[in-house]
Amino acid sequence: MHHDSPVTPLLESAARGTESAWQKIVERYTPLVVSVCQGHGIRGADADDVGGSVWLRLVANLAGIREPEALPGWLRTTTRHECLTLLRHRSRQIPTDTELGGGPETDSGLDAAMIGAERRAVARAAFAQLPERDRRLLAMLFADPPRPYREISVALGIPVGAIGPTRARCLARARRTPAIAALLADQHVPLIEQGAA
Repeated sequence: MHHDSPVTPLLESAARGTESAWQKIVERYTPLVVSVCQGHGIRGADADDVGGSVWLRLVANLAGIREPEALPGWLRTTTRHECLTLLRHRSRQIPTDTELGGGPETDSGLDAAMIGAERRAVARAAFAQLPERDRRLLAMLFADPPRPYREISVALGIPVGAIGPTRARCLARARRTPAIAALLADQHVPLIEQGAA
């Protein structure tokens, strides 16, 4: 598969907060994430949730990526871990009478919704433990749509060029909160350090 731009500058730009670089990364590697999901029999809303978790992990780990060219292997590994986590959660669920009786098809999105709700609760708990300035910055950066850097700079008194590094420090503090640390420990997903394939 040919791509016009190498991944290293894209990751560097994304780490500095360049939205277009992030969009190119997601566009380029979404087929890889979808393919790994399909290989595990995960489709539809469940695959969307797995993909969302993978991209969230990448955002949280952008500053720690030491070998950008190993990104496809890291994405493959991370997606596989997320798929296995989803399948593990499914296997722990108790079937309902309808499922045992061969009744109407159940909503496969229910599993994903439960996992998504659990992760959102963990994220909210971690967010609440952060200092006020971190919460304000992350809320602006992760708003839908994200606030422009110039607007964030004025609102928080942070130079535009310092927003990306400040965001990285905020996310690092969030990863150290007990809620997120426990979630990450449960996932056992490595950072890109040794060219995971």
